Amino acid sequence: MNPTNRSFTLAARVLHWTMAVLILAMLFIGVGMVATVSAKYPVLLAIHKPLGIAILVLAIARLMVRLRNPPPLPSDVPRLQRMAAHASHWLLYALMIAMPLIGWAMLSAGGYPVMVGADLRLPAILPENALVFAWLRTAHRALAYLLILTFLGHMGAALYHALIRRDGVLRSMIR
Repeated sequence: MNPTNRSFTLAARVLHWTMAVLILAMLFIGVGMVATVSAKYPVLLAIHKPLGIAILVLAIARLMVRLRNPPPLPSDVPRLQRMAAHASHWLLYALMIAMPLIGWAMLSAGGYPVMVGADLRLPAILPENALVFAWLRTAHRALAYLLILTFLGHMGAALYHALIRRDGVLRSMIR
């Protein structure tokens, strides 16, 4: 990495890696929910809801950190790659915020409570409406697939920087 570039802030690194673990867990839980009709579904759903809200809160915090501290990239990264990096990061932020909000709205439209603890129930953000519930469920699933693809692309880019360019981008997110 060029000397003019710096490492990510501690807050950015902690939020990044915490959210990476949470999002990966959420994707596996979501796939498990879609793939099962067993008695495990309510358990997965009970984990999925508060985890989604946690991701929403952390994504907002992470976005605030990002706006104050733009990510360091080596100055020799080609313009097209720089644009792709920025676009994919903004897509990740949009998905990290949209997915929980759509899930919350979907459950509200379905008349289901959003419990984030034994005694903490979030208010409905939409009135009950079966058609809206169905539409939001489809949107939530489609965006989950987009999140998986974007997450994989992000991991591929990190490996590209670490193994091919060897420019310190991944190292700046670790140290």
